[in-house]
Amino acid sequence: MSNKAQLTVCQIEHHATLFALLARQAVTRCGEAGKAAILDGMTIYGKERGARMAKAARAHGDELNVITNQAYGEWVPGKKDHMEAGFLRTEPTLQTYVTRCPWCDAWKKHNLLEYGKLYCINVDKAVYHGFHPDFECKILSRNLSFGGTRCEFDWGFPLTAEDLKELDHKKQELGTSCTKDFTFHTAHLLHTVGNTLRERLGESGSSAVNSAVQEFIELFGTEYYESVRELLAANPEF
Repeated sequence: MSNKAQLTVCQIEHHATLFALLARQAVTRCGEAGKAAILDGMTIYGKERGARMAKAARAHGDELNVITNQAYGEWVPGKKDHMEAGFLRTEPTLQTYVTRCPWCDAWKKHNLLEYGKLYCINVDKAVYHGFHPDFECKILSRNLSFGGTRCEFDWGFPLTAEDLKELDHKKQELGTSCTKDFTFHTAHLLHTVGNTLRERLGESGSSAVNSAVQEFIELFGTEYYESVRELLAANPEF
């Protein structure tokens, strides 16, 4: 990757905005078929993320459970992301909340909330299911992107006091070894959702992807797309 591309690492804003641009193009061109393709693409994308997390856990000799699901997440919010989240409870099942979301912030900033909210419908469920096929994430409230006051999730298993200690130890042990930057995540998004739109919508899907990429470049500059494109070339499969 060129030195210039290395300096233009995507952030959550780029990831969120690219998704919403893809969704807007697909829905505008193909209506309900475009929406269905976007949702299918997000399900595939989420399961791929979860499967990578599971692969990393197994590579370290760890079982697949709620502790390792929490420990092997592929991103950690930074100070500039303004993510506000926490635990509602840890027993009898782990429930978490989000009161401020940088994805929602990005969609609002670029007037794309109506399309961006399609991201929220199944991504968390898909990542969790991709991590383990028996795991189910339940959404307990109206999500922020749909006008709710906070997102709430139930992960179906408890985290006892001992589990929390184990989780903290595992996170310290792993550090950032399993996290990926948002150039990677943005490239993965374009790869999987883009391919799904092309496969499901044919020529209209290809046009939707091309137009969304052009809009992305117009918003953020060529260097961010080149950073994504070079990573795509280096990772033909995610």
